[in-house]
Amino acid sequence: MVVLLDSGPLGLVSNPKSSLDAEECNRWLELLLLGGVQVIVPEIIDYEIRRELLRADKALGVERLNQFCRLLGYLPLTTAVMRRAAEFWASARKLGKPTADDASPDMDLILCAQAAGLVESGFEPVIATANVRHLSLFAKASYWKQVGGG
Repeated sequence: MVVLLDSGPLGLVSNPKSSLDAEECNRWLELLLLGGVQVIVPEIIDYEIRRELLRADKALGVERLNQFCRLLGYLPLTTAVMRRAAEFWASARKLGKPTADDASPDMDLILCAQAAGLVESGFEPVIATANVRHLSLFAKASYWKQVGGG
């Protein structure tokens, strides 16, 4: 199993402030890693979290995010991913199921395209998220607490 972190769980584990949700998410991630699950930070999600941390001048949060990007696998954006995301964007609109405003870059669909690239490479990725609805149109997605038997 390969787990791609969406912004919900990545935001929780990279948050330097302790909360019950953050502690639960950190325990969940630790259990995945101890169980040999490959956990990956998609570049589009790194961007989504990082831009807010930078805007809010949260240097400690940026450093924790950097640590997780080094600790976990990192899935960079490619031209193929962005082209697939454009196909997903058009398909979602043709189906009458847009996942974001038309002017938005629609990071959910870029994440789905990153997952699709892994599928084509022979992996079985699941996106660990707090927002299954949009992602499940084009990728396997589960609520993060349910990934890995949690």
